[in-house]
Amino acid sequence: MNNDIFEKLNAIAVNQIGIDEEKATPESDIIKDLGLDSLDIVDMLMSVEETFGVTIDDGDVAEMKTVADVVKFIEDNVA
Repeated sequence: MNNDIFEKLNAIAVNQIGIDEEKATPESDIIKDLGLDSLDIVDMLMSVEETFGVTIDDGDVAEMKTVADVVKFIEDNVA
């Protein structure tokens, strides 16, 4: 897993959503462990799209359960 991507993603979660920095690990479940609701997820993914220059489709979102899933998606789709 790309640690730079994880750190940027973690910064988005901490700064925009207010997640405790220590709570977000690659294994963290986005909903169960981090407590994000649907609006938080949309906000985070919009920032991910802007920060990393990727487009995230609804089908892709459904497959993202953990922080590592989001990092993997970014790794696989960064131009």
